[in-house]
Amino acid sequence: MPQFHPDLTRARFIPRVKLRPWLVRFMQRVQVPAARTPDGMTIENMSAPGPAGQPPVRVRVYRPAGLPRPAPALYWIHGGGFVQGRPEQDDRSCIAFARELGAVVASVDYRLAPQHPFPAPLDDAYAGLQWLAANAAELGVDPGAIAIGGASAGGGLAAGLALLARDRGVVSPVFQLLVYPMLDDRTVLRTGVDTTYLRAWTPQNNRFGWSAYLGREPGGPGVSDYAAPARCEDLSGLPPAWIGVGTNDLFHDEDLDYARRLQAAGVACDLTVVDGAFHGFDAIFSKTGVAQAFLDAQIAALRAKL
Repeated sequence: MPQFHPDLTRARFIPRVKLRPWLVRFMQRVQVPAARTPDGMTIENMSAPGPAGQPPVRVRVYRPAGLPRPAPALYWIHGGGFVQGRPEQDDRSCIAFARELGAVVASVDYRLAPQHPFPAPLDDAYAGLQWLAANAAELGVDPGAIAIGGASAGGGLAAGLALLARDRGVVSPVFQLLVYPMLDDRTVLRTGVDTTYLRAWTPQNNRFGWSAYLGREPGGPGVSDYAAPARCEDLSGLPPAWIGVGTNDLFHDEDLDYARRLQAAGVACDLTVVDGAFHGFDAIFSKTGVAQAFLDAQIAALRAKL
């Protein structure tokens, strides 16, 4: 495993936090502060109908002022290991996506595990996507130019959402942006993982997150493809993809394998691998050159498709 990228050497001081039920309950109660709304941007919390018999879903919508109608859209899903997080944590990147792309960005606030295991988070994500497509005219969105994306667990949900949308045939995203996505519960079965340069997400936390999301021990038989997209045998017919991950990320191997399998299935997939980068490096050290280059790569990939 490579050492830290030169921009990320301070990562050696990041403490190793072990997720535990009491800590997750505390983190879920903490209000994520919203970023200041910059000039020339509107940010609005809107309500979408939830899955049948379930509560409404909050969708945080970012729109640059003077945006032509209809505009392309990015439907974004935040990370947090399936057990934590809110759309506000990604205000910075969502604002950048909206501003740089001239697009509407809609970030979904899905229910969290373990209180709401699979399929609740994915059902919420699908409900929000349906709402975005169904209300495209009112929202000033081009329904034929909707990309989906997410980071970490949000990237895994985005990949699962792409499978679900393909199979249901109601909404057809044109692109999937998968930022170090959490795709395969079977990664918990790996032994001998070198954790020297892993940060922010460890094998222990990975087992905790997958167990909470699946409501059972991960790695065994019978796990849905929609929950763990890496288990899906048929990846054909999915929208083109971009996958980005660091070499010091626990998800490095599963992400590279998913990219290879997408390509083998005839799905265009661009892959960006950042040497010496760990999980969530771009959020923790957002002002570094390597983090900005990583965000620029995502914007470029989206711009090429939208």
